Amino acid sequence: MNSLGNLVLLAQDQAMTAGAAANEAAPAAGGYDWKLIALLVGTFVLPVILAQLIARGLRLKEYAGRIGVVLFVLFLSLVPFLSQIANGQSVYDAVTWGIDLAGGTNMVFEVDEAAARATGKPVTAEVMTQMEGAVKTRINPSGVEEVTVRKVGQNRIEIIVPGADTEKAQQIKERIVNLGELEFDLVANNLEFDSIIKLAQEEANKDKSELYENGKLVAKWRRSAKSKKTGEWMVDAGGGAYENGVVRERDVNGQKVREILVINEPDPRRRITGELLSQASGGIGETGPNVHFRFNSRGGTLFSQLTSSHLPREGTNFRTRLAILLNDELYSAPTINSVISDSGEITGSFTQEEVDELVSVLNAGALQVPLKKQPVNEYTVSPLLGVDIQQKGLRAIGLSVIGVILVTAGYYLWPGVIADISLILNLIILLGAMAVIDATFTLPGLAGIALTLGMAIDANVLIYERMREEQAKGASFRMSIKNGFDKALPTILDSNLTTMITAVVLYYIGTDQVKGFAVTLFVGLAISMFCAVYVGRLIFDIAEKKKWLTELKMMNLVPSKNFDFVGKRFFFIGLSVTVMILGLLVIAYRGRDNMDIDFRGGSMVTFQFAGDTQPTVDAVLDTVQPKFEDPVSLEKLTIPAKGTQKARELFRLRTLVDNPIKTRDALRDAFATGDNKLILQSFSAGEIKPIAPLKEGETPTEANRYAGGREVEFTVSQPLSASTLNGEADAVFDGISAERYGKADTFVVVNPVGSDTEPVKKLVLRATPDVPEADFKAASEALVQRLDKQPVFEELNTFAAQVATDTQVSALLAIFFSLLATTIYLWIRFNGVTFGLAASIACFHDVLITLGIMAAVSYLGLTSFGQSIGLLDFKVNLTIVAAVLTVIGYSLNDTIVVFDRIREVRGKSPTVTYEMVNRSLNETLPRTLLTSSTTLLVLVVLYLIGGESVRGFSLCLILGIVIGTYSSIYVASPVLVWIMSRNSGKKPLMS
Repeated sequence: MNSLGNLVLLAQDQAMTAGAAANEAAPAAGGYDWKLIALLVGTFVLPVILAQLIARGLRLKEYAGRIGVVLFVLFLSLVPFLSQIANGQSVYDAVTWGIDLAGGTNMVFEVDEAAARATGKPVTAEVMTQMEGAVKTRINPSGVEEVTVRKVGQNRIEIIVPGADTEKAQQIKERIVNLGELEFDLVANNLEFDSIIKLAQEEANKDKSELYENGKLVAKWRRSAKSKKTGEWMVDAGGGAYENGVVRERDVNGQKVREILVINEPDPRRRITGELLSQASGGIGETGPNVHFRFNSRGGTLFSQLTSSHLPREGTNFRTRLAILLNDELYSAPTINSVISDSGEITGSFTQEEVDELVSVLNAGALQVPLKKQPVNEYTVSPLLGVDIQQKGLRAIGLSVIGVILVTAGYYLWPGVIADISLILNLIILLGAMAVIDATFTLPGLAGIALTLGMAIDANVLIYERMREEQAKGASFRMSIKNGFDKALPTILDSNLTTMITAVVLYYIGTDQVKGFAVTLFVGLAISMFCAVYVGRLIFDIAEKKKWLTELKMMNLVPSKNFDFVGKRFFFIGLSVTVMILGLLVIAYRGRDNMDIDFRGGSMVTFQFAGDTQPTVDAVLDTVQPKFEDPVSLEKLTIPAKGTQKARELFRLRTLVDNPIKTRDALRDAFATGDNKLILQSFSAGEIKPIAPLKEGETPTEANRYAGGREVEFTVSQPLSASTLNGEADAVFDGISAERYGKADTFVVVNPVGSDTEPVKKLVLRATPDVPEADFKAASEALVQRLDKQPVFEELNTFAAQVATDTQVSALLAIFFSLLATTIYLWIRFNGVTFGLAASIACFHDVLITLGIMAAVSYLGLTSFGQSIGLLDFKVNLTIVAAVLTVIGYSLNDTIVVFDRIREVRGKSPTVTYEMVNRSLNETLPRTLLTSSTTLLVLVVLYLIGGESVRGFSLCLILGIVIGTYSSIYVASPVLVWIMSRNSGKKPLMS
């Protein structure tokens, strides 16, 4: 039902969006509803009609229901793409691309432990869950933004912003660090709070911001916020006798501030805060945009008690004023005219943008504990690099599909064509399902599609080999089809479910990129079972009924199946032990160099050199290494020529330095001299110019709030976004005076010269008259010093050491729980722990040998020969962990097929003999070889043309599948017999 609901919402959203854009003024009935209706009719009605017509045309009316199911699933998967076509948009936009394929930013924010302790709030799991919800609501209040928020570890929040919209990333950063602490207090007045006002006027308290009486906080001076629209104070000075001593204006580091004396409720149980709000929304009042709010039941009771205690006095014009504070700034001070229980409004000359932001913050509520302003981990990929990786991945998938189709059709002939039809349907339905559930396609996710397609053939191979066996026994063609599908089904379910268990584990521990792989793998395997078992059976049944197929004609590459696998077990077990020991020695020798920055902490940056002639990897490494204490690794990336653009060569550097500024400076200094010149950002400032003041009688507005101030134009060599420079300006002004410029955007703004959305080469920094010329000049010079002659990074990834440690733990737990879960499943499925234990031992063997060989070939990756065949200095990161877990799933898949056949051959025998094992291995050998071959075909293509970013992942899977296939024959089965013989106390027999 959830998927169906998502589908209807998707169709409605796309139809309405495009309809509104194309015909904005048209009535709803004739503007775009017809598209939604057409999509729904095409999805739910057309498959039924077509199924009836096809069944009648074939004269097989009893098959109408089964044909209808297939057509319904197919049409359902096509809805996202048909919606795009109907709306005049690209089919390409129906799916969501991850930041590694489309550019974007991944940020991890950490709780400010010191600030949390100062507030007395412990950082518990419950608090972090509330933090996750608050941050999610704050940055994605409508729920439609393509933004992901989730907890990471014990005290971190991860935010993923896909796409190249740097403005959105900057806005999200601002929303995250805005604590959103809302309070409802009272403004002090001489009639009700005369003693407190006199206390504030005492000489000892004149410069204090908080007033205490008998050890309790009774009042506090709080700044009035300034309107961004007019630049005026949002709370006026009032007037009359009741306001004496309530308002003070003073200079703070040269900046004029207005402060209001606010009464503090001493009983924390009676304080009215944003946590008691149930809803906030924007509206329009007499002063323009404002904020409406509504309390929950407790908030309504407290607010009613507060306002009823301060109603207007009869016979006077006196009115008590509320104090509405957000983040300790006074935004509004409305008078209390009557009892207010559950709702009210905040006014104050807001702009619509301020209202929207305030509403999102209020709806999110205050963050339970503060976050550090700068993320501890930020991963950014440029759109150009992301699109190149995406194109390579898609090209690899296309060639893989073609290769698998040709191999399958060539080996199984007409049954192979049926398998290919199921495979194509599998791909269409998979892409449609990913679009319907709005799953994100990442680079490992694309690799997951390729892997799924390779493994999807496995179900067909299992069925066809069973059909071949049934036909060899003399069964009729119809019975061969029935028995082939029926007998293969349990094995198909077992082998795929164990791999799906691995996918679930991956989803819960992985990063965004690994999650994309897990979702693709899980959904792909589920769909492949449907296509092979349901769709394939339907096509076979129709072909048999119509006499299009009357017998099975297939090639047989292993006609003589009488190999003595078990007889060679001691040699191969000895070989396995030897290779495992050698692999462990290589891993131990490399030590921590086996691990990427995901597990050690550090930085990864991608940069480019100027000029047409690019240096070699060795030349760059020799120049860079002296600037770093620990060894660094370097690899070259090639972006092919496109259109009129030349091919580009980039260099990706990994270092244990987790401070990107230090990494940047080291690179800059390394290539400051010599022939190889980095592409650097040239950042220069023009002359500081005054901005004309307001003319006499001119009304202050947002557009002229900088009138009377000053401006300077910056010129850059590499395009720069206004939001990036805004962030740098905030940091610079904060360095000049954190107290005076705590909210720099109140005083300064960066405007691009040209596009408002795309990075540009000219930007203007403007300041209000409140910023002294000396500060503005100092800020301008500081910006030049920070940004001029700095390397331009196409890609930046930083991991703090603590984040890396948590990642190590998560990876180890993922492998452990994956093995544990599959062992438990096999225990239940095979009515005993023996089969699961034998399979887990084989998986452990596969993982050790795979990682050992990966470590060994990494040494070759440092040589010219190794680089010529595509080898790199492969390091274990989360993507490699995903590959290792997939190896576990595939190895289990292969082993279960053999174990299922052993169980069948064994029958009711209490023991398993080596002869039973040999027979089972020989009977499943064709399936083992063909499935491994098609999957390896896909992975080899991915390794060769999928690009450097997926090469380690592909190689790990290639090694894992070869080793997993080997272990299912020479490790898992002998171990199974050995364990069962020990349990039974009998020596296994050869016959």
